Amino acid sequence: MEIIFIIFILIIIFIVIEYNQFTMLRNKVKHSNSSIDVYLNQRFDLIPNLVETVKAYAKHEQETLSKITELRNSYMEKKNKSFSDAYKLNTEFTNLFGIAESMPELNSSKNFLQLQKALIKQESQLQAARRIYNGDVTLYNTKLTTFPGNIVGRFFKFSECELFEIEEYKRKNPLEK
Repeated sequence: MEIIFIIFILIIIFIVIEYNQFTMLRNKVKHSNSSIDVYLNQRFDLIPNLVETVKAYAKHEQETLSKITELRNSYMEKKNKSFSDAYKLNTEFTNLFGIAESMPELNSSKNFLQLQKALIKQESQLQAARRIYNGDVTLYNTKLTTFPGNIVGRFFKFSECELFEIEEYKRKNPLEK
């Protein structure tokens, strides 16, 4: 009887440890995701200044500038922001730099150059945050799909998280059917 009680206690301890590990990993994923959101917001806060600077030089590119402003405002208003929303804005943002490259007088503007440097720094920080997020998601998903974590995870209804992937670079995984 004593051995059964000890085994029961050990199983309970094991389940508690597994549950706590899942909770810590899930919270780490949430934290990493919020870091991406912070960097995206900082990056998108640069957009109005950049748009105003480009507007002064590119009156004929008003449609692109308006679309960027509209996408930025839409992104900032959403409570549940998705990676695809950020991707759409990034695509238009790339178009803005294409416009800027065709204007030598804009490229020599001190204000534009400062904004461009700030944006490059933000992009670097954003890429680092994406790598951290994907690493945290991979750890969490691995724990969720390997034995014995898969049993505990399924019992407590933990679900897999998606990796951060940029749509244009997304390729079919050869391991998926």
